[in-house]
Amino acid sequence: MASQTGYDLVLHKNADPTTGGVAICGFSTVGMVGVIAATHMISQLKLNQLGTVLNAEFPAMALIHHEVPKHPVRVYQGNGIGVFTAEIRFGPKRDILFANTVLDWFTKGGFDQLIIIDGIARENLDDREGTMYGVSASKGGRARLKSAGIDPVTQGVVAGIAGYLIAEGDRLGLDITAILTDCNPMYPDARAAALAIEAVSELTGLDIPLSSLLEDARRIEDSVREVFENSQTMLPAPEDQIDPSFG
Repeated sequence: MASQTGYDLVLHKNADPTTGGVAICGFSTVGMVGVIAATHMISQLKLNQLGTVLNAEFPAMALIHHEVPKHPVRVYQGNGIGVFTAEIRFGPKRDILFANTVLDWFTKGGFDQLIIIDGIARENLDDREGTMYGVSASKGGRARLKSAGIDPVTQGVVAGIAGYLIAEGDRLGLDITAILTDCNPMYPDARAAALAIEAVSELTGLDIPLSSLLEDARRIEDSVREVFENSQTMLPAPEDQIDPSFG
């Protein structure tokens, strides 16, 4: 059963949870932006798996990556960077438990800052030029957003795991920032994920190549366009992760 605080992080044998540096998390929410970005960073930065998040209430499954079976919720680490990702959707009732699990990993790992990558549903699906917003729980984080030219959320509501984490960051005095990227909610939006990764590079100084992800974006868009052309129906868009009325 799930605990009141979070889920169990089961470390691999001889794994050291103390990473330090920058922590990144991305979940399977609107447009899959967070999980696409996290997966790309894990691959490009050649991070090693640190452990797995397990709970008896999770669906029993293995995700196969390059012939290797993996649990869907995993934690990775490298030199001064850690990545927390979940590759399936669990529903909003688990958001706080997942957020608290991220916080526990973040504090025990000795990280300096946490960046959450998430998507917000684009109002005009024909507009391929994505917009990006940022919100940070710390003065330092807000200064970094301004320096990177990322528009701040000045008024509104950020929902879900990202919202809970930045609110807890303010309460606990932690350096936690959310990058919210405009995305197409109809399919996995690799282009929006690439935009978010560029922001992470700008905020942290990490060099994260994007060429393979942009190739994926073109492939996904071509595939979806073909489906749309041969279909008269469209799936309903997921609810926005952020109130569009913010200033």
